[in-house]
Amino acid sequence: MSDPSVLPSDAALKIRAIQSLLSEKGFLSQEVTDTIVDYFETKVGPRNGAQVVAKAWCDPAFKARLLENGREAVNELGFSGFEAATLHVLENTDSVHNVVVCTLCSCYPWPVLGLPPIWFKSTPYRSRVVIDPRGVLAEFGTAIPANKEIRVWDSNAEIRYFVLPQPPADSESKSESELAALVTRDSMIGTRTL
Repeated sequence: MSDPSVLPSDAALKIRAIQSLLSEKGFLSQEVTDTIVDYFETKVGPRNGAQVVAKAWCDPAFKARLLENGREAVNELGFSGFEAATLHVLENTDSVHNVVVCTLCSCYPWPVLGLPPIWFKSTPYRSRVVIDPRGVLAEFGTAIPANKEIRVWDSNAEIRYFVLPQPPADSESKSESELAALVTRDSMIGTRTL
């Protein structure tokens, strides 16, 4: 339960006002709102992507299928909704670090990453990560060694990208669910490492 002495943020107040107005006018019921929220919290989102990553770390055959055809492999786990887009999975290695951007708008693999973060859609990120990826990653707190190549991939309406991060050093001692708990949305975009 929230603390009644703490006022909601301006954004939260605006959301409540819009929701209330839509409900009052009969355009949106609480049931519909709950269904939409549940969809984005449990059916699409970073938890789905984390399951994909953990399975790839634990199952070499699945990893091979994922790298060959990301869309089909992700569909094996029940995560669909890429419409006509192809999903390319980019593997981070000891010599290559991948990072994803959409320079045109915000093309993004929603079924495995959920809603795109605000910064992913921002003009500064979209333009700067292409020009100075190492500098932008440093701003995220991600230091990539100078001898490691950084590849920037530009998503579009036909091709979406998803980063398969390197597993943590002690991954062999963890279960698939424990590994999934370590994976973050930003690591699957490439702006963070694990």
